[in-house]
Amino acid sequence: MFPVEGVRVFSLRGRIRIDRVARVVDALELPDVVYKTCPYQPRELVEIGLRQWLRCCGAAMRDSRVIGMPSHAVDEAWHGFILCTARYAAFCSAAYGRYLHHHPEGGSLPGRAEAAGSMHDQLGRTVVAWSMVTRPGERCVLWDLDAQLGVPEPWGIPAERVAAIEARLAREP
Repeated sequence: MFPVEGVRVFSLRGRIRIDRVARVVDALELPDVVYKTCPYQPRELVEIGLRQWLRCCGAAMRDSRVIGMPSHAVDEAWHGFILCTARYAAFCSAAYGRYLHHHPEGGSLPGRAEAAGSMHDQLGRTVVAWSMVTRPGERCVLWDLDAQLGVPEPWGIPAERVAAIEARLAREP
């Protein structure tokens, strides 16, 4: 483990298996209702982002870490998925072995917000999580998806910050 602007690498001690998460995410059927609150187009790009996010969540959950959501568009699609309660619960059970809770800023349990850290820290941990789940040659759409889709007041992670974190990860044994 090492510090990267408040970022910590996730250990391998958790029971969640990244390969199982990837298989379940790949097999996930997302009904149209998932996008009811997500008007952003193209939908296919939002879906790629949602699937990448769900894979990142698996890496983070292995160490009970909270990561930050870098895309408003993906967040809206995730909310739509969460509202399909039975489908979402079944997905979480199959992918993670437990329920993936949503922790919006200010939505943590009393006394738990400090453990999550700032949104800046959480977004840094998302980059670390991505490094654990990325496939060869795959580009992460999460970092600048909102800007690509023309989302007003886009979220995201600046390319320079992503590159700095990835460079630190590459230097670590």
